[in-house]
Parts: sequence; C-alpha cells; structure tokens
Amino acid sequence: MRKRIKRHLRTARYIVYKETLIDKKEHLWTFLGSFCGIALIGLLNSKYFTAYDNLFLIGSFGASSVLIYGIINSPLAQPRNLIGGHFFCALVGVTIHKLIPGEVWLSSALSVSLSIVIMQITKTLHPPGGATALIANIGSAKIQSLGYLYVFSPVLSGAFILLLVAIFFNNRTSHRTYPINKKWFLVWRRYRR
Repeated sequence: MRKRIKRHLRTARYIVYKETLIDKKEHLWTFLGSFCGIALIGLLNSKYFTAYDNLFLIGSFGASSVLIYGIINSPLAQPRNLIGGHFFCALVGVTIHKLIPGEVWLSSALSVSLSIVIMQITKTLHPPGGATALIANIGSAKIQSLGYLYVFSPVLSGAFILLLVAIFFNNRTSHRTYPINKKWFLVWRRYRR
C-alpha cells in the first residue's frame, strides 16, 4: 500500500513539475499573438466608434485569446470551435433576448444553457461562447439594439480576426502548429512559401 502511495506521489510531482516548466519562446509567441489579435480588433474599433461604444471588443474575446494563443492544441481552441461556438451562442443569445426581453435573469440563464447544449450537438464547444450568449442579454443598450447584427459584428468579424492572427502567430516556429487539423495546416504551409 505504501509503495502504491509513493508511486502516485511521484507521478503527481512529475506532472505538476512538467506542467509548470517555463518556456520563454512559448510565452513570447502567446503574448505576441494575443496582443496583436485584441489590438487589431481594438484598433479597427477605435477608428469607427467612440471609447464608450466598443462594439468590436467583447469580453468573450479575451477568454478566446487564452485558448487560441495559449492552449493551441486544445480541441476547444480549434477554428471550428472558435467560429462555430461564437456564432451559435450569439445567435441563441440574441434570439432568447428577443423572446424574453424583460426578464434578464431568465433570458441570461436560458441563453447560456441552450448555447452549451447547441455547441455540444454541433461539436463546436468553445467555453467563451457562453459569455458571448450572455453579453447579448446583459450587454449595453447599444449591443442589445444591434439585434441579429450582433452575430455578424462584433462576434463573427472579431472571431475571424482572432483566427487569422492565431494562424499567423501560432505557426511562426517549428514547435507550434495551429490548427491541429492537418488539412488546414498544409494549406497554411503552402500559402506561406
């Protein structure tokens, strides 16, 4: 019994150690990608809107950046999940807000819950998508007044900008490959040459 416990402790220490190693190059590319992705959306936004009408920048893009620049091998960070997750969640969020406009607590809970189920059904699970659905219900009056336009701008346009920046920065070195799907990667490598 003691040998078994010691073996489990050794395994746990090894896993914790490996997960906390610092790779400066990895951190650099993560920083550059996420900075450029959010900065590009913000720059485009600042050219067309005032600081109080930040329509291109929504909170869920910060969480998406963690996935697509920091955990690039995660299935939740792949292009299908990024684009599909945000799209379906925005669609659900706006629809529920239009159906139940007066009860924010109900529309918010229903939007997030339905979004999760739809992402599971469509195999586009992307956790920040839940925030995208929530923002459609609790966002500013400017966001709520967009209606279904919210799905296309800021959500889809911003997600596509993040994706393009992720493809560019995550493939700058030989040890980072994004997306995982080899077909996407081969097209990118061919284009890059």
